[in-house]
Amino acid sequence: MAEMSDTARLAARTLLASFDGAVLPEWARARLAAGLGGVCLYSTNAPDHFTIANLDNAIHDANSAAITALDEEGGDVTRLYYRVGSPHAGHAVLGAADDLTLTEQVARDIGAELLAVGVDLDLGPVADVNSNPLNPVIGVRSFGADPDLVARHTATWVRGVQAGGAGACLKHYPGHGDTTDDSHLALPVVDASLDTLNQRELVPFRAGLAAGATAVMTSHVVVRALDPTRPATFSPEATRLLRAPVAAGGLGFDGLLVSDALDMKGASGEIGVPAAAVAALAAGVDLLCLGPSFTDQRVQVVLDEIVGAVADGRLASARLQEAASRVDGASTRLATLRRSVEIGEFSGENPHTATRSASQRAAALAISLVGPLQPCTGATVVRLVTGASLAVGLAPWGLPERGQVRGGQGMVDVHEDDPLPRLDEDRPVVVLTRGGQRHPWVGRALDELVRQRPDLVVVELGWPSPEPVAARTVVHTMGSSAVSTVALDRFLARGES
Repeated sequence: MAEMSDTARLAARTLLASFDGAVLPEWARARLAAGLGGVCLYSTNAPDHFTIANLDNAIHDANSAAITALDEEGGDVTRLYYRVGSPHAGHAVLGAADDLTLTEQVARDIGAELLAVGVDLDLGPVADVNSNPLNPVIGVRSFGADPDLVARHTATWVRGVQAGGAGACLKHYPGHGDTTDDSHLALPVVDASLDTLNQRELVPFRAGLAAGATAVMTSHVVVRALDPTRPATFSPEATRLLRAPVAAGGLGFDGLLVSDALDMKGASGEIGVPAAAVAALAAGVDLLCLGPSFTDQRVQVVLDEIVGAVADGRLASARLQEAASRVDGASTRLATLRRSVEIGEFSGENPHTATRSASQRAAALAISLVGPLQPCTGATVVRLVTGASLAVGLAPWGLPERGQVRGGQGMVDVHEDDPLPRLDEDRPVVVLTRGGQRHPWVGRALDELVRQRPDLVVVELGWPSPEPVAARTVVHTMGSSAVSTVALDRFLARGES
């Protein structure tokens, strides 16, 4: 790699880059050795725990001050368990159980697991209040719709994950819960007043910061009460509120501010990632999450844009120095956090020694039932497939293959334009949906299936619909991860009168 200027070295320190595959590329190794800020890991980097542990070791061998980060929220959003589904309870499950002891233990389990495989910073918890039940990207990633409930679980989750040995990053500041658009695909807008923000969106962020969260992640959401045109990632006003002293009405945070992935449409859809990187730094962001699947060439283009912005005055040199300094400070704090927790040498594919009983207990407590429920063993299982947000991706969902309900049978998948199956009258029928209320075709399909079998059981694994489901028996799980679907299988097999 060519000799870097001082400005280029500072710019490199602000980048949270990425790459495909489970082996550290030579170009990434060289950039880490030259001072790259860190690496954000995605599902393509984590086929199993052993591989990701080796990868994290290689990253830290190249640069001991580099920050490794990923999204391990528990529940539907997982990177370590992307292929099999998470055994850790998600936020909505924990909020529904509303037992802070369980929340603390689940978060501690996640922190310990991340520490064991070498991940420094968990991009969680989600501190958003899911006030809009039609939200397409938050939903069960939130602890709930009540600000005080979300606040107490956010604070507890921060303390738990950091006690486990990984840093916590509150997201998506100043709140992504009151949106009907997904910022991966569009630029959402929140029209709530400043009073509403203070009484709703900001309550969990204040609680999480009081609990000692290491970092905060910005959202690519326009919050008009703060900035009428710019998303929070590019808004100096949003950053100013975060940094201002509590006594002055701010949140009083002087730690690391991380951007959400800059490749998302809400950030770079019209201007591109390099320009988005400059705009985010100028607004006060310290560490730039570039998004998945970057290459050496794409990283260089971003670096060149930042260096050019300093040269032509679009970005103040002092702001770049401040950002790099905050990355250094966070790296030091994360190292201290790791040293404070005892850990043995990683020795296998599953470094996690906890029983996960807290997650199992929470998943069982979160299940709710409307109507009668007869045992559903050996059922026909119909899955109405609507897709998932990019945050969730293609992680598996449904009912366990070897569980009691499916009885060794497959699931019948139905997409929007598919014909509906004819239902066997001699077997129980379970129909699975996930966020079905956002898709009119799901409602029509359910109406037809209920006409065929009035005794069928509808299971909503996503956020509950604001409208009642047109079925006699409805079950809600508050999540579709492995721990929730195992609990669901047991619940359905047992039945309740």
